[in-house]
Amino acid sequence: MSRLPSGTFNAGGASTPTRADFGSADFDSADFDSADFDSADFDSAAWPTVAPSPQGTAGHATGQSYPFAPSRPGSYCRLMTKPLVAILSGAGISTDSGIPDYRGPQGLWRRDPEAEKLVTYEYYMRDPEIRRRSWQMRRQSKTFKAEPNAAHLAVAELERSAVPVRVITQNVDGLHQLAGMPARKVLELHGTARSVVCTECHARGPMEDALARVEAGEDDPPCLECGGVLKSATVMFGERLDPVVLGEAVAITKACQIFIAVGTSLQVQPAAGLAGIAADHGARLIIVNAEPTPYDDLADEVVREPIGTALPELLSRLRDADQADGQAGG
Repeated sequence: MSRLPSGTFNAGGASTPTRADFGSADFDSADFDSADFDSADFDSAAWPTVAPSPQGTAGHATGQSYPFAPSRPGSYCRLMTKPLVAILSGAGISTDSGIPDYRGPQGLWRRDPEAEKLVTYEYYMRDPEIRRRSWQMRRQSKTFKAEPNAAHLAVAELERSAVPVRVITQNVDGLHQLAGMPARKVLELHGTARSVVCTECHARGPMEDALARVEAGEDDPPCLECGGVLKSATVMFGERLDPVVLGEAVAITKACQIFIAVGTSLQVQPAAGLAGIAADHGARLIIVNAEPTPYDDLADEVVREPIGTALPELLSRLRDADQADGQAGG
């Protein structure tokens, strides 16, 4: 049985995702065949409820990190070859960059529950006032002035060290790429706030151009191609995730040997379900988050330290171990 918490995901009608082409020497595109994407992985009937564990994982003290202690038969052997490291990042990784999270103590949804309407597709499409407020919210957003922090930089540094890394992010801020992570190695599950898209003709353009029009006095700038409703190229509440992007994320999750969930509450499906898929396929599951998650009891390690210091330290250990293994093998 797949170890996933209760939730819903509508896979009906989704076309089979295409093969992911990452274009790098460390993995061939055949490693991520579309056959690896199975909608049964998100079958809600197979998801038992997993209670949060505020004490951390049994046998792994909260706040401590031992990324190379084998927890499953054969895991040590896998780690001694070039392991694929998959990193699922959530809003918590960007808070040190000045971007508030959504569900934390100072999160956007807790401070202003009405703000959810501004990013809900149904409200956005039917109410011009919601669109006007949404554009003003984006105009005032800290996202576009934010800089990558130590956690983003550590991920990019790990990738440059020749450790195979793929980032699966729930964030829309683009900070992984600004930190130096190759765009082809970053999957943006929820899209990007740095672009806009027309809901009619699907033309895309830079967000900065749309915001310049708002600054110039357009309350609700329409598409310049067809006059349709323009929106951020993010996945709003009520919209489906791109099945191709999700399929690539599932394939990476199944293939990885180490899966790190950082700065995410692991409450929003289907992204949260990737942690369960990783555990089911034998990956070492590490959760770095300030608050308990529904997957803590499945994790090999739970780290409660600040992300800006904990993640760089963890990734440094991975990098050092990889280099030591390379020297021993050479």
